[in-house]
Amino acid sequence: MQVIADNVGDNVGDIAGMGSDLFGSFAESSCAALVVASISSFGTEHDFTAMCFPLLISSMGIIVCLVTTLFATDFYEINDTKQIEPTLKRQLIISTILMTLGILLVCYLALPSYFHIYNMGSTPRGVHWWGLFFCVAVGLWAGLIIGYTTEYFTSNAYSPVQDVADSCRTGAATNVIFGLALGYKSVIIPIFAIAVAIYVSYSIAVFYGVAVAALGMLSTIATGLAIDAYGPISDNAGGIAEMAGLSHSIRERTDALDAAGNTTAAIGKGFAIGSAALVSLALFGAYVSRASLSTVDVLSARVFIGLIVGAMLPYWFSAMTMKSVGKAALSMVEEVRRQFNTIPGLMEGIASPDYATCVKISTDASIREMIPPGALVMLTPLIVGILFGVQTLAGVLAGALVSGVQIAISASNTGGAWDNAKKYIEAGNSEHARSLGPKGSDAHKAAVIGDTVGDPLKDTSGPSLNILIKLMAVESLVFAPFFAAHGGLLFKI
Repeated sequence: MQVIADNVGDNVGDIAGMGSDLFGSFAESSCAALVVASISSFGTEHDFTAMCFPLLISSMGIIVCLVTTLFATDFYEINDTKQIEPTLKRQLIISTILMTLGILLVCYLALPSYFHIYNMGSTPRGVHWWGLFFCVAVGLWAGLIIGYTTEYFTSNAYSPVQDVADSCRTGAATNVIFGLALGYKSVIIPIFAIAVAIYVSYSIAVFYGVAVAALGMLSTIATGLAIDAYGPISDNAGGIAEMAGLSHSIRERTDALDAAGNTTAAIGKGFAIGSAALVSLALFGAYVSRASLSTVDVLSARVFIGLIVGAMLPYWFSAMTMKSVGKAALSMVEEVRRQFNTIPGLMEGIASPDYATCVKISTDASIREMIPPGALVMLTPLIVGILFGVQTLAGVLAGALVSGVQIAISASNTGGAWDNAKKYIEAGNSEHARSLGPKGSDAHKAAVIGDTVGDPLKDTSGPSLNILIKLMAVESLVFAPFFAAHGGLLFKI
């Protein structure tokens, strides 16, 4: 029953959920770029081709990813399970290199040689066509760096995950400590990559540069989603093999595919989080412009209180989502126990369990338990904007962005590392792994506990923080003129 629920959950969470998240980032970065382009010289001179530059980036990305697919299916043949992960990673490098060349072609053909971008609606910034190429390219390569950093910290082929597995020798507590430390450490390089991408793109073309940098990071989204879906598909195949009672060798193959898929899924989450940071910053720039703010001064008391409250929101949101997962899991375990106790022959394998009830528990909980976190995201900009005004709301958005990105990366990578540490012990492909195993050993039991703790981190709290920082920015942008005209009621009193 739990395997059935796990299979359904993989499809909902890692396929539909991650796909929706990346689609949202794509749509929002496209909209942010198009809005800024409309008030640039593209819009004033009615240069339709240049106006559509963000859409041309996306179109080139589709072509590049189709070509990239051929490298995995036709140009290289995989003969061993050890070749699975390198082949999937090679897809990212090939698509990034081809996309860099494609962007150069699009920039040269679609953009005028020199044009103006307006900074917050007032000061024009002159930009050459090759400047936008660097904006898109820096986002694209920052995404690759984030992806490979994520892979290093979550793949059991490298020392970080092997150290986490080794910590299981002394129990679950040390496993949790090592896993958390790994997650915190894994934030460093992605944040530097995002910071460099923001600085370069903003220096060249202000917030339009940031928006197209986000598009650059997402331009290879088709390849990213393909390797992201690889994990859940392999995991479901393993679940079907287990339920069908197929031979142990088949289960070993599906586990090898699943281990590679877990790493590639973590890479997909890294892309989603990095792009969400750039998208949110682009939307933040659009909000500041629409709210008629010339500067956002963090030394101002109004802004600073918003900054510190905004930094707290991802923790509040994560607490809600993690507790929701715990409550749903508790209900599931109680239902499984009830069926074992009340259905004759179920323990012996001669009776069929009630699968529908287990799936219903998960689906009902997923909808019901998302109401409070959703209300937090939707109501915060409205309450802050109406009661405290646009300056405080700008602080809330900045605080949520800065804090949310860090928590999202660490939570996603911690959960992925715990999952692959467990699979590293189970596979026993090295002398070190065999010394920790086999299944059922004390080290394996500790790894299972870490994996259980990590699932809500990597599959719920981490990815969902992208929605928090993006949706708050979008809602604030929509209501910015209203808040500017009628907000700040408490300060007016």
